[in-house]
Amino acid sequence: MNPIARPALEAFEQADSAVVPREALQEALARNGVLCRETCDGVLADLVREKFLEAQGGGVMYRRTEAGRLALAGPLDLTLYTRAGCHLCEEMKTALAPLADEFGARLVEVDVDQSEELRALYGNDVPVLYLAAHKAAKHRLDAGQMRRQLERASKSQAVL
Repeated sequence: MNPIARPALEAFEQADSAVVPREALQEALARNGVLCRETCDGVLADLVREKFLEAQGGGVMYRRTEAGRLALAGPLDLTLYTRAGCHLCEEMKTALAPLADEFGARLVEVDVDQSEELRALYGNDVPVLYLAAHKAAKHRLDAGQMRRQLERASKSQAVL
């Protein structure tokens, strides 16, 4: 992802909203640099093309997609896609908790039944675990492999 585009994706947390007006995204981009309106529009078009944003209302409003949320994930951010009543999801969460604590990783649990987008992406294919923006596990967690991935991520974060 183009680093200039990051403020547009971060604007959704600042607004604490799932949908943000185009003007707010343009302001977030312009604040970070001296970008003209045409450049801001080009960055927004790139984010839509990369499927990080979805234009709504004829491009007056934008919604950040799940890919856009994941694009902001740090090296030790874990995202566990799950659903209520899933025994495999509970098993993965239980196995993951001590590793997350050990490495100081932040675990976000996302219920795939909360939106059509997530249901379309995952259907009944849960749990799925992402470390940063990369798929790390599906259905079952290999604790040894996850430990190695977290060790690498921890070292890369120390370099940042």
